[in-house]
Amino acid sequence: MTTSAPTRFVALDVHRQYLVVGAVNASQQVVLSPRRFGFESFQDWAPAHLTPLDTVVLEATSNAWLLYDQLKPLVADVIVAHPQAVKLIAAARVKTDSRDTIKLASLLAANLIPAVWIPPQQVRELRALVAHRKRLVQQRTQAGNRLHAVLHRHNLVLPAGKPFAAHQREWWLSLDLPTSEKLRSQQDLSLHQALEELVKEVEAELGRLSTCDPWVKQVPFLVHLPGLGVLSAMRVLAAIGEIARFPSAKHLVGYAGLGASVHDSGETHRGGHITKEGRSDLRGIMVEAAWVAVEHHPHWKTQFERLSARIGKQKAIVAIARKLLVTIWHVLSHQQADSNVQIEAVTRKLLNWIAHTGATPGKKRDRLLLLYEQLDRLGLSGEVEQVDYYGSTYRLSTRQQLLRVAQQRKAT
Repeated sequence: MTTSAPTRFVALDVHRQYLVVGAVNASQQVVLSPRRFGFESFQDWAPAHLTPLDTVVLEATSNAWLLYDQLKPLVADVIVAHPQAVKLIAAARVKTDSRDTIKLASLLAANLIPAVWIPPQQVRELRALVAHRKRLVQQRTQAGNRLHAVLHRHNLVLPAGKPFAAHQREWWLSLDLPTSEKLRSQQDLSLHQALEELVKEVEAELGRLSTCDPWVKQVPFLVHLPGLGVLSAMRVLAAIGEIARFPSAKHLVGYAGLGASVHDSGETHRGGHITKEGRSDLRGIMVEAAWVAVEHHPHWKTQFERLSARIGKQKAIVAIARKLLVTIWHVLSHQQADSNVQIEAVTRKLLNWIAHTGATPGKKRDRLLLLYEQLDRLGLSGEVEQVDYYGSTYRLSTRQQLLRVAQQRKAT
């Protein structure tokens, strides 16, 4: 990659079936008239016509990352633009592909492109998997709601237990319903049970990824916080990507849309509701975690009660979610445990993670050794002597003893 100033500013107007390429120079004169390409023909054209002195811009679309990976080795830089922000800057009454392409190239030449962060491959894969799980859960919920509607329409009462568990299937099949409704309910039941298995498969894969780089070094710092388990930790990491791209906790709060809106103009100074701009999935996860934290953790419960007495429960839980997100920024950025940590709860959560994933892919290692390593990473190993886990008590010896046991097992 060259350090010289770019000579051309190339824009790609990407559509579902084709793209349009155009370019301007530093004086914003058109040096490459807009041309339309299919994706295969563009893949042949780009290496022959793009140079290391070109800078390329394209809007964030479903195939933006593929184009980014293809173009990055060929040019000085590739910028992925925020599509909504670009529309606000370049709104026009006359809109064509050629005009949009040149306008995008001109914004790039003027350094007015609102760029988005380019996630590395492992972040893209994690985000895709988390989004896939969300879709499966939504479909499972829809099937369950339709089955509950059947019960409501016919005043039926389910037997005790989970409504869609395997042992309830015979009860559902035995219902005396009209023929068409019976068929629909049977198919919804089968769909719900199939989706349940698919969700479990995805969650197992998320658990496996939590034991792999780069996530394995970050998961303990999230899991030790109240309200967050391994699954929710992976969802948070998927949304954040890399904590280093947020210079302060305030930036992360804004990214989640949990910061307060502000109107400050002239003599008017007014704060408002949260902006809700940014990643709605991260905002939702934090609110879910906040409800768990205020129920089970004394520190967060005290703060919630104090806030809810003044501003109401709904605003208070959003405030707790924001505070919890600030804590996440600090523990991930500084790689240190929260000062309000509950040691017993942390050790149980870590042991649960280790028991289900092994916390080291492909290796059979002592659970206590793995637990000690994670506690040591959190700086908490000196505060734990024993752990109560599902009715069993595990006593932690010194690190040297644990390492000696591990070495002996490896030798045998």
